[in-house]
Amino acid sequence: MQSPTFLRFQLGAHLRRAREKADVTTEQAAKIIEVSPSTLRRIEQGRVGLKGPALNALLDRYGITDAELRETLLSMARSGKQRGWWAKYGDLPNSYRQYIGLESAAAEIQNFETLVVPGLLQTTDYARAITIADASQPTPQAVEERVAVRMERQKLLTEERLRLATVIDEAVLHRQIGGPEVMQTQLTALLDAQKRWNVTVQVIPFREGAYASMLSSFHILSFTEGPGVVYIEGLTGDLYAEGEEVQRCTRVFNSLRAAALSPTASTGIIKKHLDKETR
Repeated sequence: MQSPTFLRFQLGAHLRRAREKADVTTEQAAKIIEVSPSTLRRIEQGRVGLKGPALNALLDRYGITDAELRETLLSMARSGKQRGWWAKYGDLPNSYRQYIGLESAAAEIQNFETLVVPGLLQTTDYARAITIADASQPTPQAVEERVAVRMERQKLLTEERLRLATVIDEAVLHRQIGGPEVMQTQLTALLDAQKRWNVTVQVIPFREGAYASMLSSFHILSFTEGPGVVYIEGLTGDLYAEGEEVQRCTRVFNSLRAAALSPTASTGIIKKHLDKETR
């Protein structure tokens, strides 16, 4: 089953392009289906779905007459109402649910992290330590739920449904999250991940000094079908960007990979830090 989140995302992108091509404003489109402009924008962002009659009304206004295309879009709308595996975790923020849904449909993720090990490569205890430190997780049950979700997400890598290329700052290797034993296990897990054909880990060493995007972590998600998307997690909210922003972030990521050590040299520096932890 395709990710319902991704299907909504695809449908929203189709509708936005069709609206712009038909020279229809957000306000005009919203009036057609009797919703607010903000709701229309959420539909185009794939954050919420819409029913068949509303979709047909928009397609009529946008001049979409191709029967096969209309049926494809209607099928997306129907399938986009289904529930992903993450739906069983009731307390996840909507923005996180959307990210998980897009991640589950991605063919490749390029990820840059400045402070912590990427979520898809975290051990259970490392993830738990980070989650406990997050004041938004008020109860032990909420902490364990969030950790369980993170471990479930990692099946994308272990089942080889996803390629991950990640660049991390050397600071990630120094930060004592969870204590020495947790860090030993986490660094060992990073070395094991580096052995997989679908995972690449590169480290930007301290000697590199200042470099592009050193103050901002981000994810670039690429799909076998449809446009890519950039995800930036922030303290006050999460940002999804498409189009030119994806191209810009891809250029930045390429420059980060160039500034980083090679995968082989990165393995060496991770081993060096692991040796320090085990002394």
